[in-house]
Order: sequence, then structure tokens, then C-alpha cells
Amino acid sequence: MNINEIKELVSQFDQSTLTEFDLREGQFELYMNKNESSRGMGTMAPMPVATEAPRDTVVPQTPIQQTPVSEAPQASVEASQESFEGVEVKSPIVGIVYLQPAPDKPQFKSVGDSVKKGEVICIIEAMKLMNEITSEVDGKIVEILVENEAVVEYDQPLFRIQPN
Repeated sequence: MNINEIKELVSQFDQSTLTEFDLREGQFELYMNKNESSRGMGTMAPMPVATEAPRDTVVPQTPIQQTPVSEAPQASVEASQESFEGVEVKSPIVGIVYLQPAPDKPQFKSVGDSVKKGEVICIIEAMKLMNEITSEVDGKIVEILVENEAVVEYDQPLFRIQPN
């Protein structure tokens, strides 16, 4: 992993709603944290950005502003999940979701569209790799739970599909 890739990850982490990010790749480790305390530290102290070396921790030199998280939207999502009978397609990875194959192309699927098992419904970019997310069932898209180019977390619901 080169310094430009690390800078890009720090930038994406800074703009996301994630509070912690831990990446391990062979002997390389990258840990970022927006919380008041960090693993092994009482308070978050700015540390210099490290270059690629085994077991280093990378923390931005300037404190990252936390954005308050509203509880109301979460409650409404939970309420709608309880009344929904069908399949939720969840993100298998952390990354940026793309609902269309290219900026000048239409969306893969919209609400009301039919979908077949194995059909691509979105792409998630992680570490500059494009991962196709496919439908797990034949059915109809009843809800799209993310916006195009949003940062998604692991196991975050992306779509709701009503099986045929």
C-alpha cells in the first residue's frame, strides 16, 4: 500500500460516518478512530502519519470532527424492517456503493423493477476494486436503502426485494 492509497483511505474515512476503521494486509496494519478514546490510549492524541511499515498505526495529525448521529432515522428504519417480509440485500464489505455502472448510464435497478437471481443490482468499490453485488432471489425491488456514491458499512442493508 503506497502513501497515496493511505491518504485516499484517510480522506474517505474522514468524510464517512464510520467511527473506527481497521485494515490488516499481511504485515501492514492501518487503524483509524474518530472516538474520544482509542485502543490502548486514554484519549485520542494526534500521531504522525506513518509510512508503510509492519504494525504501524496511522492517525491523522489534525483531529477529525465528529458529526452527531440522529436516533430518529434509525428508529424508522427498524420499524420498517419489522413490517417487511422479503429479502434484504446487505453489503458484504465496507466501500462506496454505485447504483449505476457509469456516471452517464442509467441505474442498474429502480424501485418496482423485476430482478433475477444472480443479476447485478449495484457495485461496491473497496480499495479501488469494483465488487458486483447480485440479487439473491428472483423478485421485485421494493426499496433502495442507499444513495448513489454513499459510503456503506459491512452488513448494511442496500435493497429490499419481494421474492416472486
